[in-house]
Amino acid sequence: MSFQGPPDRSPETEASIASAIQEITEKAQILVKDEIELAKTELELKVKALARGAAIGAAAGIFVLAALLMLTHGFAWLAYYFLPVNDLAFFWGFFFVAGLFLVFAAVAGYFAAKFFKKGAPPTPRMAIDEGKRIQETVQQARAAEVRR
Repeated sequence: MSFQGPPDRSPETEASIASAIQEITEKAQILVKDEIELAKTELELKVKALARGAAIGAAAGIFVLAALLMLTHGFAWLAYYFLPVNDLAFFWGFFFVAGLFLVFAAVAGYFAAKFFKKGAPPTPRMAIDEGKRIQETVQQARAAEVRR
């Protein structure tokens, strides 16, 4: 068995290899820029949707707060009516309702903490998936190149 050296490379072959490498580099840069732009766009859309939801939720919260104030006042007077207290001890009705609201707040706070722990920050899923596919394609191409 005799050793054969590397094939002769002509200047034309080396020039075409260099231009191919340059073209691959340029396309890889364009691909990375496009992926970054996709991630930015995806996050921007999610943030805008969250902002709209927060604004509408805040408006609804203001109306609910006004209604709750009126209900609280009514429930306090109703509790005073049913509690066995003196005629001038109406404040016990307000204390009773305030205690109920503190219990409700504790239960709501528990569930809110539970839901916040389940939530995840917004991530650009499409861009991440696309990046993984590109990485797999490059790895497959390298593996095919090694086999040759």
